[in-house]
Amino acid sequence: MAKQKPTSRAAAKTAAQKKSPARKPAAKSAARKTIKAKDRNTKARGLPAAKPRPRPKQRIAISHHRDEDFKADGLRAYAQYRDLGIADATHGLAQAHVIRLIGPCNPAEVSKLHFHDVEFQMVYVLKGWVKTYMEGQGETLMKEGSCWTQPPRIKHLIRDYSDDVELLEVILPAEFKTVELAS
Repeated sequence: MAKQKPTSRAAAKTAAQKKSPARKPAAKSAARKTIKAKDRNTKARGLPAAKPRPRPKQRIAISHHRDEDFKADGLRAYAQYRDLGIADATHGLAQAHVIRLIGPCNPAEVSKLHFHDVEFQMVYVLKGWVKTYMEGQGETLMKEGSCWTQPPRIKHLIRDYSDDVELLEVILPAEFKTVELAS
């Protein structure tokens, strides 16, 4: 007995699907199982499913250089910070500032091993130079035009810097904790 051919494209597609069922990629399948398990656990505890909160609309931030905008009100006593308005414009999503390290460098004051509880941190040398130490990287001399990222919670410190150093730093989120470690 001969097989009959389907009479329409839809029928042909249905017949093809019956012969070889579509397989989901393993990663998608595993992710769906994890999400379903989380939903079951949330429902079992009588909690509503978590919905992602929409972020407030960001606004434009413009900052022009003015020496009087550098303030000694930041994380380090040996630095002046010029806020670029990014934290306000992004509702805390990110922070950006220009940092002037006040020379001459006092290694006893600056060489304190620490880490920041951040999701992202990037530093760009605008002027001068800075010698850093980062866990797993060692000591590195960063000069004007150098840029680096510091992974979340990486232990690091400053070893030395030039009297004229200025750094651009971008951090996510804007609010974060800094932990100083015993040397």
